[in-house]
Amino acid sequence: MLNLPIAMLKAFFLLIALFLQTNGVALTSPQAGDVLRGQVEIHGAMDVPNFASAELAFSFASDPAQSWFTIQTFPQPKQDAPLAIWDTTAITDGDYVLHLRVHLQDGSVQDAIVTDLKIRNAVPLPTQTPTEVFEIATPLIVQANETQTPQPTATLFFVQPSALPANPAALNDSEISAAFIRGALTVIVLFICASLILYLRKNI
Repeated sequence: MLNLPIAMLKAFFLLIALFLQTNGVALTSPQAGDVLRGQVEIHGAMDVPNFASAELAFSFASDPAQSWFTIQTFPQPKQDAPLAIWDTTAITDGDYVLHLRVHLQDGSVQDAIVTDLKIRNAVPLPTQTPTEVFEIATPLIVQANETQTPQPTATLFFVQPSALPANPAALNDSEISAAFIRGALTVIVLFICASLILYLRKNI
């Protein structure tokens, strides 16, 4: 989305440059700051009165006034676009200046220059990072007028059996036998005592 305003801004300044260009010599594409790769079309204008010849060339940005390298020469003004095709793969990566010079019949010259052109054939193209898609969980909406009736749940209780306490009145076999013998002896003793008492009363 940001490329559209930038492109519109460049086009606006290009129109202003063309409007202010009174000598008819101009370079419209590429523009300053562009990154160039491979075969690049060069667009511009050179149709001026008293045209003698023209030359399209480039130089290193670090030395724009010296060592111009010719891309193409024009014995006649070129009307159709593009003016030339620039093979940027034939030169090393770096920053360059593009220069269009038109020679007039009176010996004067008219120039159009584009600076800050960045040739980057050896630099890999930027790859687009895949956009991560996050799923947003839809919240559960409960209407205010809806009431939820709680469902009864059955609860099972398991009773653990417990041992019964010992009965203090319970007698085992040995205790019963001992009690029977003690009772029998008590009866015999009482019987003997009673007999003695009766015997003594009769003799007195």
